[in-house]
Amino acid sequence: MTILADLGISAEGVDVSENAVPSAPPPTPIPLFDRELSALAFNERVLAEARNPAVPLLDRVKFLSICAHNLDEFFMIRIGEIRDLIAANVPSEPSGNGLKRLQAVRNGARSLLREIYRCLGEELIPALRKEGIRIERVADLGKKERNFVEEYFGRDLEPILTPLAIDPAHPFPFIANLSLNLVLQLESERGERHVAIIKIPETVPRLVPMPEKTRFVLLEDVIASHVHRFFPGLKVLRTAAFRVIRNSDIDIKEEDMQDLLKSIEIELRRRERREVVWLEIEEGVDDPLMALLAGATDSSPDDIFFAPGPLKLGDLQQLHTQIPNAALKEAPFNPRMPAELATTDDIFSIIRRGDLFLHRPYDSFTAVIEFVQTATEDPDVVAIKQTLYRTDPGSPIIAALSAAARAGKQVTAIVELQARFDERKNITWAKTLEEAGVQVVYGIVGYKTHCKVCLIVRREGGELRRYVHLSTGNYNAVTGRLYTDVDLFTCDPAFGADAAQLMNLLTGFSVAGVQELVEAKGGTLRWREFVVSPMDYLRWTIRMIERETENAKEGKPAFIVAKMNALVEPSVIEALYRASRAGVQIELLVRGICCLVPAMAGFSENIRVTSIIDRFLEHSRIFRFANGGVPEVWVSSGDWMPRNFLRRIETTFPIRDAAVGKRISEQILAISLADNVKGWTLGADGVYRRRTPGDQRAVRSQESFISIARADSVSVGPYEESIRHPASSRRKAKKKKKH
Repeated sequence: MTILADLGISAEGVDVSENAVPSAPPPTPIPLFDRELSALAFNERVLAEARNPAVPLLDRVKFLSICAHNLDEFFMIRIGEIRDLIAANVPSEPSGNGLKRLQAVRNGARSLLREIYRCLGEELIPALRKEGIRIERVADLGKKERNFVEEYFGRDLEPILTPLAIDPAHPFPFIANLSLNLVLQLESERGERHVAIIKIPETVPRLVPMPEKTRFVLLEDVIASHVHRFFPGLKVLRTAAFRVIRNSDIDIKEEDMQDLLKSIEIELRRRERREVVWLEIEEGVDDPLMALLAGATDSSPDDIFFAPGPLKLGDLQQLHTQIPNAALKEAPFNPRMPAELATTDDIFSIIRRGDLFLHRPYDSFTAVIEFVQTATEDPDVVAIKQTLYRTDPGSPIIAALSAAARAGKQVTAIVELQARFDERKNITWAKTLEEAGVQVVYGIVGYKTHCKVCLIVRREGGELRRYVHLSTGNYNAVTGRLYTDVDLFTCDPAFGADAAQLMNLLTGFSVAGVQELVEAKGGTLRWREFVVSPMDYLRWTIRMIERETENAKEGKPAFIVAKMNALVEPSVIEALYRASRAGVQIELLVRGICCLVPAMAGFSENIRVTSIIDRFLEHSRIFRFANGGVPEVWVSSGDWMPRNFLRRIETTFPIRDAAVGKRISEQILAISLADNVKGWTLGADGVYRRRTPGDQRAVRSQESFISIARADSVSVGPYEESIRHPASSRRKAKKKKKH
């Protein structure tokens, strides 16, 4: 019996025949896909949505911009890390040859970039033109439009631009990471050649809208068309846009720092000036300018890409956000309020009646906001303790915590300063909270605090009761609409005790203390419900897989369903291979990187890997185990990656409420596994193949979840209003439901 059958879903019509491979003995060491190439394969699936004519046009543009943005981060982090390993003479896995691997990864990234530009030029630009949406060249505009652009340049651009000459008195300027720049070749009346640089401002929209609002000109084109104003007496021979991508990972060693906040600030300044790993230049630049840029940035030919279109394509997201044509986007969806909240009772009373579960973004993030805001206003709440990994601008969570501290409550925030690319924002949030009187802790050096936990202590009838919120997603109202996550609210005493112990661990232990706990397999810590990394998560994961393996050998029900963002850890993959050979049916929902090789006859033939790419980013981590016929469901903040097991503080917890467990098993996991519209199947050859319905009913999981939310929940009205005032919005929704 397959996992789908066990969940009551037919597997008919799901084409996985491409996974078949000739029978062969299992190789040693265990087979693994290359992590970086798997990351590129994920972005190929994102780009496939940009190429999919069934996707609304402006959403296709959005997917292309996401793919381009992801690739920027790939260069900054993944290629940067490979180069660091080469520089440190550390063998590169899996080949052991760092230079060979670096070249393979660069070639893969270069190929993907070419496909991005091919999609833009051959598919999206023509389709946009048919809808009256155009990105024009300034040179092709009529006289009236040229006058409009000229006025715009003089009013909004010229005062903020700074031309930088390059000559013996003016060395080549520092080029900031990801910034867009123009290099200019100039000529005097005597025939002397000069070079200058102008940085394209980041505070101005990249696409300058024309009066019609559906036609745009590129900001760099506007500047290049008027740059002669800065150089009277010189002729502008040519201009070319370029940008650099720098190695941007942060690695802070305990022995190098005294104060984590100051160390992060120092490291951020260092990161801005780290080596260039990629140089992008507008196609057609001549050899002298090319040589100048390559030399000034210390870029080899392997690090250079000549773009056949505009650079920095992530900025095309502006088309999606600024053009209001609803027919060219997915139908809008306002997250719904869970039916349990359709009451005037306070959220603590609701949680006391039973665990509250959210499946976001289908269920509204307002419940999370209300949980903290109510605690701020409730006179019986005496303490709030919360982890913060990534938060949104103008965060209502930050505002609530600050208000609670000013009201005299004991408020502690564990702010993770090393949340990649959010370091500066988190430093700002931390200082804001401290100024309000919040006790701010910056986590433990060497271990990112990635778990999402909020603990509220409330005085009730002369005793203290703990209320706990646990989640797979961040305390972020923006990503709360864009990512799929799950949340659990509970006042179960065991969960409360574990949450309290976790907070004490985060605030009271040094890196040495955590290392001792890891070495002692938890030491004196005893968790009642939680599984916490780096102490227990890896051992627990392998133990759970091995339990299924033993059950299969004994003829008991045995299956594993695991949903996550990435699967990399070799020891876990090896355990899954053993389970497959023992007959355990394994369904893996892995959105991004997957190093496991599925569907190898006699080795991993019982493992199927599915990836879902759709309008919302699949972000939740959920695990279901057969457990010999008494299935268990667990939720986690961490993926099955070395960093989550060994270098992060993560929480994994069971779902004890039977109704919640049934909803996760029979709804979330079952429908996701049945997705034959946005689902992809990974083959043993490393190729992802899109599923198609064939003769079966089409199942698009995210649309199914939207339909379920609309049928079972209560509208909270405009999202922007409800996210700031969730309690009042919930009361309005209750009145609306009565009518």
